[in-house]
Amino acid sequence: MDSCICGSNKDFTRCCQPFLEGKAKARTVRQLVRSRYAAYALGAHAKYLKQTWHPSTVRNIGMADLDNSAYEWLSLQIVRHLQKGDMGQVEFKAVYKEAGGKEQTHHEISVFQRLKGVWYYYDGQQLSQS
Repeated sequence: MDSCICGSNKDFTRCCQPFLEGKAKARTVRQLVRSRYAAYALGAHAKYLKQTWHPSTVRNIGMADLDNSAYEWLSLQIVRHLQKGDMGQVEFKAVYKEAGGKEQTHHEISVFQRLKGVWYYYDGQQLSQS
């Protein structure tokens, strides 16, 4: 068994893999954040990232924007989350390292909206980059 890269301590096949392969949809905003982090960390999942981006904002995102090959994603910490009706928020910290660089932390509050039963990343506010 391989632990999921998202830090859930669950087996990858029972955590993020079904979402990344299109076999399941995230039921919570936490699941969506974890699976999107896994997509970035594992690379080669730009299609999944675009599919989970809100339809009203995805048109501004190109596939090249989702290329994270210059980064090594090290860990994800979910600070807090809120889900009420069809809206949700997740505050998280993702630690990464650029090739040959020092560790940095991306701290964000992400906003999500559920449309027709499917959660989408709508927007995010970066709190700090260290």
